[in-house]
Amino acid sequence: MSFEPQARLDGKVAVITGGKGAIGICSARRLATLGARIVSIDRNPQGVQALLDGLPQVAAGPHLSLHASITDSAALMAAAAAVKAQMGRCDILINSAGFTQPVAPADLEGLTDALFDDVVQTNLRGVFSSIRAFTPLLKASGDGLIVNVSSIAGITGSGSNLAYAAAKAGLDILTKSLAKALAPQVRVLAVSPGVVDSTFVPGRGADFNDKAAATIPLKRIGHVEDIASAIEACATTLRFATGSRFVIDGGRSL
Repeated sequence: MSFEPQARLDGKVAVITGGKGAIGICSARRLATLGARIVSIDRNPQGVQALLDGLPQVAAGPHLSLHASITDSAALMAAAAAVKAQMGRCDILINSAGFTQPVAPADLEGLTDALFDDVVQTNLRGVFSSIRAFTPLLKASGDGLIVNVSSIAGITGSGSNLAYAAAKAGLDILTKSLAKALAPQVRVLAVSPGVVDSTFVPGRGADFNDKAAATIPLKRIGHVEDIASAIEACATTLRFATGSRFVIDGGRSL
């Protein structure tokens, strides 16, 4: 395994969970531009293939769409088997699937047991399940990379709700633990966005974004490209890093 920076990803296969999400789509586009074949995994497959058809096509073959929820371990194992059968390898796993729902921190009754469990199941256990399913392929690559999309909520303790913050804090620790457990064949990194201009958090619109931007040292909220470019860097230029968390928030968490 070489830790030297690389400009291209030709011959690599990148699996992206949450493939229809804004960060997943943007990351797929950037990695495909560098030559990687993309496998997009989403719990709602409608429209995913059309998105993949719009990506830069690569010489190694077509991109692939698979249907699986990250909360369904059996479906993830089946997806990993399909990647092995149809792609022959997996070099990069990007865990960008997630779920949240705004609940004020002081509204303890509003954060029901069911919602708490759903948030943690998706944002923490689901990521672990995805990693567990694809680790054999990543190890076989000998130059594997896992990038977990975390959040500054895991650092600040504030965000869409307390369960989300707790899940992301857990994901940061999982990233560090797995970086040690899977080395040297697989590197494990986390990218932690702040407020991002997307529809991920229900109910947040232009008013929220404008107010948030005013409090950020760099005076704007994040763009999806900011996060996808950090993920790209994990695969290309930051190759002697593992167990690290890269905060991409314009200084909001300072």
